[in-house]
Amino acid sequence: MANKTEQNRNWYIFDLKDQILGRSCTRIADILNGKNRPDYLPNLDLGGYVVVINAKDVKLSGNKELDKRYYKHTSYIGNLKTKEYKDIKEENPEFIIKHAVSGMLPKNKLQALKLNRLKVYAGDQHPHVNVKFVNK
Repeated sequence: MANKTEQNRNWYIFDLKDQILGRSCTRIADILNGKNRPDYLPNLDLGGYVVVINAKDVKLSGNKELDKRYYKHTSYIGNLKTKEYKDIKEENPEFIIKHAVSGMLPKNKLQALKLNRLKVYAGDQHPHVNVKFVNK
């Protein structure tokens, strides 16, 4: 059984160049949840750190690059804000990855802690060293 004192979190790096968004994000969410560990428990936060590079080069399957939209409501009547995928990809490609992974994590008190261990970078440069490379 894993205690907080026994936790050793591994670091993983994902290169999303020419990778499909949903398939990659499910693997990222599994690592953040700790489901890749043999001592996984759903009530403990045992996941590792994930560094994502080349977020600007991620692909979507089908016609989603043209059809996908992100919605945000301001809680005022009639204020539903809509942005298209291509606009967000140019402005803030890190948001796309974080939004997809946060939708795949359980909605509980541990979600914010798990998302803090996700580091997303638009290019291939990152400040983290001694990180395992997870191949496609």
